[in-house]
Amino acid sequence: MMLAERCEAAGEYPSAGPSGVSCSPDPDALRGDNMVHPALESLSEPLLRRLLQELGRQASVHRFEVAPNPCVGAAILAAGEIVGRGFHQAWGGPHAEREALAAAALSGVPASEWDTLVVTLEPCSSTGKTGPCVQAILEAGIPQVVVGALDPDPRHRGKGLEELRAAGVQVHLLEGFSTLEDVAPHFLSWNAPDRIRRPRPWTIAKWAQTRTGQLTPPEHVGEGRWITTPASLNEVQVLRGRVDAIVTGVGTVLADDPRLTVRPPGDIARAPRRIVLDTALLTPPDARLFAQPGPGEAGGPVTIMTVAGMDAPRARALQEAGAEIVGLHAGPFGHVALRDVYTWLWEAGVRRVMLECGPTLLRRHFDAEFVDQLRIYTGSVNGGRGPSMADSLQSIKLRERLDREQGEDAVLEAFVG
Repeated sequence: MMLAERCEAAGEYPSAGPSGVSCSPDPDALRGDNMVHPALESLSEPLLRRLLQELGRQASVHRFEVAPNPCVGAAILAAGEIVGRGFHQAWGGPHAEREALAAAALSGVPASEWDTLVVTLEPCSSTGKTGPCVQAILEAGIPQVVVGALDPDPRHRGKGLEELRAAGVQVHLLEGFSTLEDVAPHFLSWNAPDRIRRPRPWTIAKWAQTRTGQLTPPEHVGEGRWITTPASLNEVQVLRGRVDAIVTGVGTVLADDPRLTVRPPGDIARAPRRIVLDTALLTPPDARLFAQPGPGEAGGPVTIMTVAGMDAPRARALQEAGAEIVGLHAGPFGHVALRDVYTWLWEAGVRRVMLECGPTLLRRHFDAEFVDQLRIYTGSVNGGRGPSMADSLQSIKLRERLDREQGEDAVLEAFVG
């Protein structure tokens, strides 16, 4: 039987997935007639449209904190009145549906009166950093759900709606009322066929620079190391606690001897892996990476990625210091191949990476198109040492750019196009 015939027999349709073409739920069957169901009673189509669009706008404020996850907003209604709103606010944190349920629980309106959940994106049906939202909705006993968009991932598309309907929940799909192109275009990039076929972690390039673009300040400023204010350094600690791995290069290890640990206000319960790209195994065994974390500090395991077959005695010394040594292929210029690095990280369960390194490794990532997101701190420091990143930034297409201030520092955040 041909694939199209198998899909038709199952009531599904052919779609592209990570391993080729497969069958997925028919979107027409999921959306029905795409009209507001009479059971929604007082909830008119214009009201739902305005609510979904409003939730989408409010959710998009958190786009840089949740990526690669989507920006999602949700609301719990009782007799047409909103009793709780929720948003996915941080990667690895509660999803919008659970936040809305928690807010409704504080409203004073009994759960027995909650009659509708409105959400901008199909509720998840699989377990990731958090449990499936479908389960939370069913446990809350909400009888009907209004959804603004289907999950674009062909592996999950329609599954949440199917599970809700199978449990007796009335589900209304109102596509076009809350479009991912407007709310979370980065999530569409994350689910593009090429990205699914050859997956790699979402990578955030973070650096601090002087006003002239140097990543190292003059020797008389910040002990020759620090460019930004303590408030910005605290933000970085929060970001470190929200990634699975920090990637740096041996040049940074030799120049700065960083610890790459998480300290408050970062979440020390979620210390990320510390990854060093070190082609020739030049990392000193007494580097501060290997020191025991101090009070109120946490550090993830240290992995040094090198070219397979490098100096065995050096490898043994680093293993004795506490490092895991991973030998990979060499790239075009003899460095560790970045594709191998990120494939290894993906297979190790790493999904979100922060890149903290010098200009050489940054440029390698930009050239390989392995940077998805930027966070750049510009301190109130003139001059500096080393090359500037200005030329690289001019050649990069930035999407959904946000310019903000953190004390005396200017902060640029954007997705890389």
